Amino acid sequence: MTTVLTYGTFDLFHYGHVRLLKRLQELGDRLVVGLSSDEFNALKGKKTIIPYEHRREILLACRYVDHVFSENNWQQKPNDIEREKADIFAMGDDWVGKFDDLSELTEVIYLPRTRGISTTDVKQFAQAQHADKVREIKFLTEQLSEKMSRL
Repeated sequence: MTTVLTYGTFDLFHYGHVRLLKRLQELGDRLVVGLSSDEFNALKGKKTIIPYEHRREILLACRYVDHVFSENNWQQKPNDIEREKADIFAMGDDWVGKFDDLSELTEVIYLPRTRGISTTDVKQFAQAQHADKVREIKFLTEQLSEKMSRL
């Protein structure tokens, strides 16, 4: 049985995540995910929208994922590889070269990201939508204020 190990935050779960998990699962028989905890994300300077327990539930509901555990620091990867008996450590290609040292323990693979989607893109779109709504409300409030002052 070939075990594939990956890590990630998987915040605002989208089709890019699904496609990556599918490709990872196709590399072996079992896909294990180290899911970054909220505390670890904070240390990395990341603010998640979805709390850890909910992100974990989403991943476990995905048919490509067999097991999820908490990633709490950068240093735990060698122990995780050993504990999970990982044959392959795989990440998106935005991490190319960052985990090459793990090749002493297991095969390291970097897969291309899904084009046209990322959690950052989703967050930026939501922020832009929010900013548009705020501008619209300010404009309408100013218009209403002007009408009220004429009465």
